[in-house]
Amino acid sequence: MAYTTIDNPFKHFNTVLYTGNGSTQSITGVGYQPDWVWLKKRNASDSHYLQDAVRGATKAIKSNSTDAEATDTDSVTSFNSDGFSLGNSGGYNSNTNTFVAWNWKAGTSFSNDASSTGIGSVDSTGSINTDAGFSIIKVVKNNTTAHTVAHGLGAVPQMIIGKSTTGGSYRWIVYHQAIGNTHALYLNEDFAKTDSATFWNDTTPTSSVFSLGTDNSWNGTNIFYCFAEKKGYSKFGSYTGNGNADGTFVYTGFKPAFILIKNTTTADQAWFIFDNKRDVAGNENNNYLIASSNAAERGETGNGLDMLSNGFKLRSTGGFINDTGTFIYAAFAEAPFVTAGTKAAGTAR
Repeated sequence: MAYTTIDNPFKHFNTVLYTGNGSTQSITGVGYQPDWVWLKKRNASDSHYLQDAVRGATKAIKSNSTDAEATDTDSVTSFNSDGFSLGNSGGYNSNTNTFVAWNWKAGTSFSNDASSTGIGSVDSTGSINTDAGFSIIKVVKNNTTAHTVAHGLGAVPQMIIGKSTTGGSYRWIVYHQAIGNTHALYLNEDFAKTDSATFWNDTTPTSSVFSLGTDNSWNGTNIFYCFAEKKGYSKFGSYTGNGNADGTFVYTGFKPAFILIKNTTTADQAWFIFDNKRDVAGNENNNYLIASSNAAERGETGNGLDMLSNGFKLRSTGGFINDTGTFIYAAFAEAPFVTAGTKAAGTAR
């Protein structure tokens, strides 16, 4: 029996690299029309820019900032059948600079009138991809009342990334199944997990809704990126680091294309992003970007990981992603591990 429910992950997630031209250009090679584009300048300091089809082209928020949504008519100007188009904004397309864009597909319009359907306590709209377990949900909420929000996945989300787009100084708040409904992490900061009922109302998401408490960060219009695990395509788990070069092996059931990692128990530990396009020499992926920082891409031997056919193995001796703490991760597949195999060891790519 195939050990996957998605035979071609490329149809739902893909990373593309490009070089800016300081003018306008269309980026192709994504393989589909992306509904969420997260991009970053690689060779110099600049923010991470996140744009999606629900809020509309030219509307950007930054993973490394609490800033409200901003309109930049020279940013991502359209979402196209095989990628996206860019204006000449420096953070997206400055001449000769190198960039990475991570792309997710949703694609099916979603709308829930809570009073009519009886699902949730507040209306929500967005775009969903139930095959890949991904939805982009927009909801307007005050921060004085707890609410439940329909997410459209038909499965329980294991990870939710949310932010108010209308107010300044509102943090990004992250739910992850490994830290539970009483805690959250801030995508824009390097804090350890924080305990508060005001984030998720101390309530685990269900197959139809997720819960929001009364945290001030939920005030106004909010955007949420929701993920339900799909065998052979996505995994949202945790691991314990061991602090040496023969690091922890993490079984995912597929060869990763993208991995986001965060230490949850130690303060001042960043959000690290690895992918299969920016560092392809040998097994070890050393090149990383930090979601909570505007820093340029870095890559030091001994601070990376091996992307293997059925998971990833930590190689960091300097802490970072393999310190003696507990880490969460989100991983998306390059290729599924299509036959059941051992979870004890990885296979070199």
